[in-house]
Amino acid sequence: MPTSTREELPEEVLEKLLVEQPLIKVRLDTRKFGKAVTVIDGLPNDKDLLKQLAKFFKVKLATGGTFREEEGRIELQGDQRQKVKQLLIEQLGVNPENIIVM
Repeated sequence: MPTSTREELPEEVLEKLLVEQPLIKVRLDTRKFGKAVTVIDGLPNDKDLLKQLAKFFKVKLATGGTFREEEGRIELQGDQRQKVKQLLIEQLGVNPENIIVM
């Protein structure tokens, strides 16, 4: 049985993400006072998956963030677009053709 450390995702999460092969959109949004927010859209609308992915990104990128279950997205503080794309490809095994960075 795989162990889940602070920086690793359980195998079930990786399998679920890879089986569905979603088209993931990574974009930059601005909040009030001009604060930049990286938004990751197109993830499966599963509370546990979103929660674990949000925690993974927050630990790896050393930033704050949250997930929106009803919209199936993760929001991270700051402009993290290229780093998120790199993590999706290298750590999570997502096909680069399924990631759109805007």
